[in-house]
Amino acid sequence: MKQKNKPTDSLHNYVKYSSLGIQMLVIILLGVFGGRWIDHALALQKPVFTAILALISVFFAIYYAIKDFLKQKKE
Repeated sequence: MKQKNKPTDSLHNYVKYSSLGIQMLVIILLGVFGGRWIDHALALQKPVFTAILALISVFFAIYYAIKDFLKQKKE
């Protein structure tokens, strides 16, 4: 019977989920700053592209996290 090493498993999970959070943050920030750049380049009065790309990037980051969680469940 195979025994799991608890400290190593908890450290592995900590690193894994920390990096997932950082990846989600980067995706969202890229969407927000990309939208701000487009709004500035087009000289728009209202931040239309910032709002649209921010929402799209949040949904994409959540999709990415759920996809990763489901992949882990299968393993």
